Amino acid sequence: MKKAEMIVLVSCVFALLAVLGLGTGRVAAAEAVEVTRERVDELPGGKEADGIIGDFVLRSDKVEAVISHKAPLRRANMSTFYGDGGATPGCLYDLTLRGADNDQITILAPLDQRGEVSYVRIVPRKEVAANEAAVETVVTAAVGKGIFKRYRYIVTDGVQGVTVLTTLRNEGKAPVSIKMQDKWTGLGRANYSKGFLWGDAVDPADKAGYALTWVKSHGVDRTPKGTERLEPGQELTVSRFLAVGKSPLDAVGVAGLRRGGAITAGFSLHDENGKPADSAALQVEVEPGKTLVGYPDDSGNVALALPAGTYAWRVEDQGRETVTGTMKLEEGVDVAGETVKLGSRSVVTFSIKDGAGKSIPCKVQFAGREGTKNPNLGPQNRAYGCRDQWHSERGDFRVPLAAGKYRITVTRGIEYSHFVKEIELAQGRTVAVEGVLRRLVETKGWVSTDYHNHSTPSGDNTCGTNDRIINLAAEHIEFAPTTEHNRLYDWGPHIAALGLGNELATVPGMELTGPGGHLNMFPLKPVPRTQDGGAPVWENDARINALHLRDFQGLESDRWVHLNHPRMEVEFFDRNGDGKLDGGYVLLGEVLDGLETENFVTQFRYGDGILAGVPYRVRKQGERNAGSIAMIREVIWLQLLNQGTRVWAIAVADAHSVWGNGVGGWRTYVPSSTDDPGKIDWRELSRKSKEGQMVLTTGPFLNVTANGALPGADIEAKEVSLDVKVQCTDWIDIDRVQVLVNGRQREDLNFTRKSHPGMFGDGVVKFEQSLKVMLDEDSHLIVVAMGENSDLKTGYGTSDQAHMQPCAYHNPIFVDVDGNGFRANGDTLGFPLPTKKMKPERVIELIEEAKK
Repeated sequence: MKKAEMIVLVSCVFALLAVLGLGTGRVAAAEAVEVTRERVDELPGGKEADGIIGDFVLRSDKVEAVISHKAPLRRANMSTFYGDGGATPGCLYDLTLRGADNDQITILAPLDQRGEVSYVRIVPRKEVAANEAAVETVVTAAVGKGIFKRYRYIVTDGVQGVTVLTTLRNEGKAPVSIKMQDKWTGLGRANYSKGFLWGDAVDPADKAGYALTWVKSHGVDRTPKGTERLEPGQELTVSRFLAVGKSPLDAVGVAGLRRGGAITAGFSLHDENGKPADSAALQVEVEPGKTLVGYPDDSGNVALALPAGTYAWRVEDQGRETVTGTMKLEEGVDVAGETVKLGSRSVVTFSIKDGAGKSIPCKVQFAGREGTKNPNLGPQNRAYGCRDQWHSERGDFRVPLAAGKYRITVTRGIEYSHFVKEIELAQGRTVAVEGVLRRLVETKGWVSTDYHNHSTPSGDNTCGTNDRIINLAAEHIEFAPTTEHNRLYDWGPHIAALGLGNELATVPGMELTGPGGHLNMFPLKPVPRTQDGGAPVWENDARINALHLRDFQGLESDRWVHLNHPRMEVEFFDRNGDGKLDGGYVLLGEVLDGLETENFVTQFRYGDGILAGVPYRVRKQGERNAGSIAMIREVIWLQLLNQGTRVWAIAVADAHSVWGNGVGGWRTYVPSSTDDPGKIDWRELSRKSKEGQMVLTTGPFLNVTANGALPGADIEAKEVSLDVKVQCTDWIDIDRVQVLVNGRQREDLNFTRKSHPGMFGDGVVKFEQSLKVMLDEDSHLIVVAMGENSDLKTGYGTSDQAHMQPCAYHNPIFVDVDGNGFRANGDTLGFPLPTKKMKPERVIELIEEAKK
């Protein structure tokens, strides 16, 4: 590691100009605008931009902000604040530099403001300075339970942020205590020091930062205490300043100059050739354990303004050696900019193609070896560098990487081959990795789908939408409807912009989310720049929601609606949670197209899954919520089928991140008349899915017909010929095929590599047999392929999916033995149907009894 010491002594012109916002041409004067349909294009953009028609845009020559308008359900997104009291009209939703379209904050709620407001309005010109514009939110005492509140948001030309004045007045008859704490959400790596609260963009590549501090301005001459007491009739006004910059260090500098007492300085970061090192980051330690990060502009410059003191700093850039030093800021002493020259970068370049020589999307894992640590390439919710992985929409790309020895694994989902290469990367050198991923598994007539995933518009995660799309393509999902939480949205433009139209298809839809069961559905048409994109509102009954979705925006017979990660014991057996069977939400299964028996990760290592043999268990030590009861959804689904509720199973990732909770663990194959993703017809997939023609898998590709009929079919027979074929790519294997008859694991239909070695192969085709099944009662048949002695670590590395086993099964085929129509046998598989309030001791007893 290189080290440098600096004592900053002379003026740094570029830093001062950048911090003060000088030296650039002025644009239009400060103004406030109410957004109409004709002016929606004036709303600022960005990853977290949430402005809609009716909101207010505040802008100066430096910044643009959005203040939400008075509407009963106004929220930035579903998760800004959960619950009935989570609406936030009259709060700051967006803030970005003027013209940057780079909003990264979800909300600033002054004093944690939520709920009903009396009005939001543009402040008349005569009430603000000539170089200012303002919007104010008022909560009258009648609405505010005796407390009058006014929040005035002010932008000022030449000032890189928003001043927020809050006036509180106790109009009640008793003293009140008010906590003087604001609330913001949506930012990464937030911290507090020296009177500043700051936050970074979730993805550092977005280069944005925010800083919040109390200030004395607009007639306010004191900063508030942590809690203020107001006597009846007493009034208090406080002022804070929210700065926005190109980094947290930039924003804190802007806020520091606004507050006073900050000293300006700057850095100029360049590479070995003298070019701007615009991917580097300056880390300044403001106190032990608390670091401010600054990102260089296009010229490599980083401006800062901090209180007097001595600060340790370091400059980091992936693939380069870190440079460290100290700087001293003193009152009355001009300070100089430090030019930091970084060394040469270590890089791995990739050229990944398919068997036809075409560049393809893929995923790369980097594992350190022989003393080299696994790299940390960035936050887990982005594609280009998430922990120790890199996801790409094409096969030609480059990854900066620290010098060392690595084992590189490249994959593209579960149909393609993989390859592994060990490299030694010297400092400042480039290693080229070229490889071919061949499509080994033959899936003609079927496409790989995932009906449930999310990105940042959902609100409960901050994964960029483009990052989600790349993740889907890299894991070779061919159809993924857009299913953001409580928001109608369309991933189509993102897919087109990434050039992935021939790799991945989508259709707009949503996840309707509330305190009970969640529902995914498609398609619906988004209504841009309206609350939630025009999405319907949740009702606390999944049946009502399902029926509502059928007709929303007009009847659509092919619309797909399924129940997400169901609480089987509640939805189908014990609605009121009193521990007694009451039928759950009666007839729920009749209004659904399917339910998720598989969602993200199945804990095979703890005995879960469709072959668990028990519908519930007590969680073990080391598991989350150890000692509580885990419901095994797949087995409960088998119980449900035996009670006569025919609802199709579906497998999804429900991804909220890229690394970790990313795409790929579970997926569903559906028949399709085209194998070209660009030509996929969502209607065809929905119709096939509604017929139960779906295969759920973590890796094996399973083909099953019963007397020639596909999964989901009804047939009439006493003897069934099950034609079973299982294929696996070169990093997946199976060692067991089990036929379930009415949910039970018949011993005569259990085939393992150990018991029947001649039935199993070692190539792509792992199992291909025609199995004869004799039946003496109406039965539903399900074939399960498992790799009980395998995992998915090759394909997922350090991600959560790695611990799962290869597993595939299909929706049941119903066999009418006596010709009188199929009748469910009512078998509960040796265990009582599940309810809430089951005791762990009783569950243990039931499992022990079943073993006898």
